[in-house]
Amino acid sequence: MANHTLITGGARSGKSSLAEKQAKNSSGRVVYIATAITFDEGMKDRIKKHKSIRPDDWVTIEQFKGFKGLSKNLAFLECDIIVLDCITLMVSNLMLESGLDFDNCNMEEVDKLESYIFKEIEGLLEVVDLHNKEIILVTNEVGMGLVPPYRLGNIFRDIAGRVNHYLAREVKSVYFMVAGIPMKIK
Repeated sequence: MANHTLITGGARSGKSSLAEKQAKNSSGRVVYIATAITFDEGMKDRIKKHKSIRPDDWVTIEQFKGFKGLSKNLAFLECDIIVLDCITLMVSNLMLESGLDFDNCNMEEVDKLESYIFKEIEGLLEVVDLHNKEIILVTNEVGMGLVPPYRLGNIFRDIAGRVNHYLAREVKSVYFMVAGIPMKIK
């Protein structure tokens, strides 16, 4: 089991801050993989604020898929530690990019999409391990809220939950954030 970390918790619980603190405390060079897509002014402002608090020597890669291609990225090859923020945005981006009509699609189509999402996650871990990198993964805990009243929300919650289960098994350390307080649970 590689020395990877998963940080989970609710929205605004301090997940990103903990990931960034852990990366800053490492002695290595850091690459920050941002999976967000700028789709409105609110997200544009959020991304700008996130970037402004990162150290100047951190390289940011904006990417939510195709991680095997990182083997050709010089910044990735030269770094020691990666912060990926966040897995749940990655999952939602892949779901929306699929073009599925989530109100009317069948479960076979959903299963194919989930399989594709897992291949992306597995590809990320493979390239990180292949190049002996450490990764800190940020994800939202999706299992503590209400059951979404619409099908897309249910499908997202189920896929993101299974992705989180998988990642928690694959990493060495898991932290759960509540009100800015980290609790190590693995």
